[in-house]
Amino acid sequence: MKLLGLFLLVALVISAIGLPSMYVYYRNWDEASEGEFFFGVSFGLKTAEETKLLIDKVKGYTNLFLVNSWDITINETALNEVCDYTVKADLSFMVFFDFVSRVIYPWHQTWMDTAKERWGDKFLGIYLYDEPGGRQIDVGKDEEDKRVTNASDYSDATEAFVNSLSSQNSTVDVKKRNIPMFTSDYALYWFDYLAGYDTVFVELGWNHSTTQHIALGRGAANTQGKDWGAIITWTYDKPPYLANGPKIFQDMLTAYRAGAKYVIVFNSNFAPFDPNPSDSSQIHSDPGEILKEEHFLAMERFWTYIHTYPRDIFGRVDGQVAFVLPKDYGWGMRKPDDSIWGLWPADEKAPLIWENINKLIAQYGLKLDIIYNDPMFNYKEKYFKVFLWNATIN
Repeated sequence: MKLLGLFLLVALVISAIGLPSMYVYYRNWDEASEGEFFFGVSFGLKTAEETKLLIDKVKGYTNLFLVNSWDITINETALNEVCDYTVKADLSFMVFFDFVSRVIYPWHQTWMDTAKERWGDKFLGIYLYDEPGGRQIDVGKDEEDKRVTNASDYSDATEAFVNSLSSQNSTVDVKKRNIPMFTSDYALYWFDYLAGYDTVFVELGWNHSTTQHIALGRGAANTQGKDWGAIITWTYDKPPYLANGPKIFQDMLTAYRAGAKYVIVFNSNFAPFDPNPSDSSQIHSDPGEILKEEHFLAMERFWTYIHTYPRDIFGRVDGQVAFVLPKDYGWGMRKPDDSIWGLWPADEKAPLIWENINKLIAQYGLKLDIIYNDPMFNYKEKYFKVFLWNATIN
């Protein structure tokens, strides 16, 4: 028995040495079981046949499909055909709706009533609207995508933003059926969750800080008791649009290590949204699918990795340190002079917050969460260490 024990100990040491050096087992307050992890691709083309081609290509190395096509979601026959085909391929799915119709497409209502019965647990929920926080920060005051155009102060902006989203007919129609609600965003994640989203996908791309955006998205989800995910999206506003295969693999891996429940790779036939385009011909041009073979190879490689190193065995990096922002401080935080709520320029707090965030990222990396000082949520017992926004950080 002693020899057997010694043999097992040596085997464990050898196995540990062979693990990737970055993959360290960190856990904070959440010692619950991992739960299911979803990985997949979005579809942004126009027809059911195109959808099927993409499903056939990725079904061997994904378990999630995001139907992200306006043309499909206004065509009941096409949508049902796509959902049936997705489930037949043994993929879970969610469906994008820019709005849930009561009048123009009244079948949206009965579709939601029967979706769970028809497709069971494979139907994960509805992806409603897109980038509500980012569009609030970026678009002009006269644009309909901007939910708050005037506010007396930051708290007033918070209340108006949350009420605008949560009171929309589409939100009400989804929530009253207890259907999970998803979106993607690149700013104001905290306030998306306040407005009723169950899961927000952090957009990784745009040459923004992956670590910082994960800290913001995961921090909001953890503090408010929600799920979070990541979506690999645009890096460039013209071809090739996405980063190369090795780079998106690293982004997928980072999100996985940081505890994301969902990782999605974005695909579309539209050029990226640019609130201030220098060339109007780039707006919603039609470049064809942005996913190339190198991206599919990266996805397949990632699928192999997560089955070789499952998190419930090898661990993950959770948020252990919190950086606490002022209540209602809706700063875009992508650059030092980013706007606040898309209504005000960066204020006197912004330079210190920016400096402290960068210091904490350098010290703690993926162990950092960025949250808000909101009395509705008790965050102090969730983290080993807490820094207020104006703390002195060496």
